[in-house]
Amino acid sequence: MHRRTFRAMAIALTLAVGAVGVAACGSSSDDSGGGGSSSSASSAPQGKQIKVGLVTDIGGLNDRSFNQLANDGLQRAVKQLGVQGRVLISKQNSDYIPNLTTLATQKYDLIIGNGFLMADAVEAAAKKFPQQKFAIIDYSPTLMKSKPKNVVGLPFKEQEAGYLVGYLTALYAKDNGGSLSSVGGQKIPPVDHYIAGFQAGAKKADPSIKTLNGYSQSFTAQDKCKEIALDQIAKGAKVVFQVAGSCGLGAIDAAKEKGVQAIGVDADQSYLGPEIITSALKKVDVAVFNAIKSVQDNNYKGGADVINDLQNDGVGIGKISPAGQKYASQIADIKKQILDGTITPPDTVGKGGT
Repeated sequence: MHRRTFRAMAIALTLAVGAVGVAACGSSSDDSGGGGSSSSASSAPQGKQIKVGLVTDIGGLNDRSFNQLANDGLQRAVKQLGVQGRVLISKQNSDYIPNLTTLATQKYDLIIGNGFLMADAVEAAAKKFPQQKFAIIDYSPTLMKSKPKNVVGLPFKEQEAGYLVGYLTALYAKDNGGSLSSVGGQKIPPVDHYIAGFQAGAKKADPSIKTLNGYSQSFTAQDKCKEIALDQIAKGAKVVFQVAGSCGLGAIDAAKEKGVQAIGVDADQSYLGPEIITSALKKVDVAVFNAIKSVQDNNYKGGADVINDLQNDGVGIGKISPAGQKYASQIADIKKQILDGTITPPDTVGKGGT
């Protein structure tokens, strides 16, 4: 073979191999605190091309609630809006800043921190990278010391969802005997909002209902949540409300084991079993999707909040099992009263609401 021809073929082969290598590197990653994954843009994008990064809270993508929902919202945006998405998983709190920094240095158009516990890390990253846009679930930039203008807050009125499931399950307990209980993860505002609404709704349905509450101080240790739930059931709880992410799956397991009802959290967890009487919905997936769309549409407004509540379908109540169906019409009426302002569920435990 002629030397020049051979050389040309060799160069072409080298370039082809290099192109394949670049494509492979873009499909997945394993850096910055425990790994991540990437999703390519849709083959038929509906808007301008942007890159969106999501940093999970601890618990991972298989928590069946909070982190999974955030990823669902990102994946929906990949498919429907044609964005490029990447997820970085946080295995411990110390991963937050490295993960956020990785996405910021790679010039992602929107970087989403998933959870109240990430507030300090998001504020630090936003200050270090003022040209990048950030969003944070469950926290407000107005509460941050530096009041960053490149962070949008995505808080929820969890108390409204809590009120609905509390009202329903108090009616169930009134007919079937027993008390209600809740198992919280860490004692932080989003968790307490759920519990405050839950207890207020229960008391509205049955002023004599007894409510129990405990905290595992973890969102991952299922054995801790199960232990608390088993103790509550031993004390008479006929319905257990899990408000602890992946840890709360242990509380659901306890309810199943002892033949009582359980309430799912964040996602509709009815698929976990017939013991799930209903779920308190917190539509993190919708909030994430809408935040991404705001950047793509040039409607992003940093320094402020986009509040998710019953009015904009940001929270709600999930599928009601046969055990709770007889109360469904009453719950629909309570929902209307919250929407028209007749009822204002409290966000602080111990307050009854109006």
